[in-house]
Amino acid sequence: MSLRTKIAAGVLVLASAPLLAFLGKWEGNGQNVVYADKLARGLPTVCKGITRYTSPYPLIVGDYWSPARCAEVEQLVIEKGQLALADCLSNQAIGQKTFDALSSHSHNFGVASTCASRAVGLINAGRIAEGCKALAWAPDGKTPAWSFVTDAQGRKQFVPGLHARRRDEATVCAEDL
Repeated sequence: MSLRTKIAAGVLVLASAPLLAFLGKWEGNGQNVVYADKLARGLPTVCKGITRYTSPYPLIVGDYWSPARCAEVEQLVIEKGQLALADCLSNQAIGQKTFDALSSHSHNFGVASTCASRAVGLINAGRIAEGCKALAWAPDGKTPAWSFVTDAQGRKQFVPGLHARRRDEATVCAEDL
């Protein structure tokens, strides 16, 4: 059964309540005013991490989005992202928590980056525990992964908050094991 079939059958849920709560924890709940995300070099962001790359509506710093608009666009963006993510996941043994953790990662970094990640490669190869760990750690198991931003001068900077999120995603991912 493909992941799309599991979604259609209700085995995997799009925009699950635990995923929305998780995104609220890391992206913010009630973030209704569009702001320039400093970690993303000023990228206009609103609600639970909605950006110009994902929103069907323009984002203008300072604009107010109602809770209803946030909920509508979050649902649309998260479901669209999860369907695209499902297309790159070939391991049918993936459970809801693993899917939600990968969904959070792709919501933060983009589906293409998550699909091309070592974590997804390991999970697709049947090595789910290792793949979950790879959401937060480099192959040496000691160096943080996916926890850096590039500043205006092109230098990579470690962001402890991003690594905390990656560790949280790794933990949630492995809860299905």
